[in-house]
Amino acid sequence: MRFVTVLHQGALRAGLLEGETIKLLHVPDLSAVLGDLEGAALRAGEAGIVDIGSVILYAPIPQPRKILAIGLNYAAHVSESVSFISNQRPEVQKWFNKQATAANGPYSDVALPIVSSQLDYEGELAVIIGKRGRHVPAERAMELVAGVACGCDYSVPDWQKASPTMIMGKGFDTHAPFGPALVTLDELGDMDALAISTRVNGEVRQSAKLGDMIFSIQEQIAHLTAAFTLEPGDVIFTGTPAGVGAGFEPPKWLVAGDQVRVEIESVGHIENTIVRESGATVLE
Repeated sequence: MRFVTVLHQGALRAGLLEGETIKLLHVPDLSAVLGDLEGAALRAGEAGIVDIGSVILYAPIPQPRKILAIGLNYAAHVSESVSFISNQRPEVQKWFNKQATAANGPYSDVALPIVSSQLDYEGELAVIIGKRGRHVPAERAMELVAGVACGCDYSVPDWQKASPTMIMGKGFDTHAPFGPALVTLDELGDMDALAISTRVNGEVRQSAKLGDMIFSIQEQIAHLTAAFTLEPGDVIFTGTPAGVGAGFEPPKWLVAGDQVRVEIESVGHIENTIVRESGATVLE
């Protein structure tokens, strides 16, 4: 099953995506139905049926409580990271958080910060949590997963390196687009065999298999829940392959107007345009 959150007639609605048709639900987003997606599928269409071209797709979970991301989780990416992070294969999982305001739609614009000329892309599989879990062993970890999506962990490397926790360079607004749909695991088969790629203006920059991860999704969930509770609607970015802009010499930073497309086999794709943010002061 493929579930989406859309803007329809000025209001957010969750829905079941079937081909080019969306069967809407009487809930504003998927957060309300993560615990019973099968039941939601049976009720789909109660709020109407629309064509996908008539709505705006939002992130499946527009306002996650937590966005967590693992660093250095593909061996080839570790190797290219010597100049800007570390070239040591991690023995312990390296985690950071992205702010809730980083959440962004699958086809929405991504802001090029006015405070930096460095903006990088990191195509990733995003895992959406569907149940509450603590101290979950790896062999039961997938029971927590509602589904997956395509994601891009945008980074501002100079700000990232300025803070030991990387929190500032990873948390900019709009820098965590994901979607276009929450895809349930029964749609995917052998996830390790699925290809992930990132293109910038049509040029392939990243290409790998999900099975190339150093720490599996199950290991990631077990590690996280050893420390704190994962809750429905939390989003996990599972690491990026080699080919990020910082790995080139000279680096290939993104500029305004660039188009970044992340695609995962059987999951779908997201595509975002880089735009210069205004820098306007907001006090509300």
